[in-house]
Amino acid sequence: MRLRVEFTTEPFDLDEAPAHALVAREVVEAAGLDAVDVGPFGNTAEGDADAVLTAVDTLLRRTLESGATRISLQVNVIGEAGA
Repeated sequence: MRLRVEFTTEPFDLDEAPAHALVAREVVEAAGLDAVDVGPFGNTAEGDADAVLTAVDTLLRRTLESGATRISLQVNVIGEAGA
């Protein structure tokens, strides 16, 4: 199964990226996911279910440890593996 994850971390800082946002970027870029799109107001990535779910677990733990006070997260099934 293939999944898409969309997420944001808060609090926002309009002057520079906060530590939790930088950690979130590191996590998704290191996870080997497809179609990673990191932006100032939202982030998305796609991949097989195991890779996405592992990345989400790491993302939640590391961004909270880095000062995130809120994480908005949505996961959608976008297809079957290999499709």
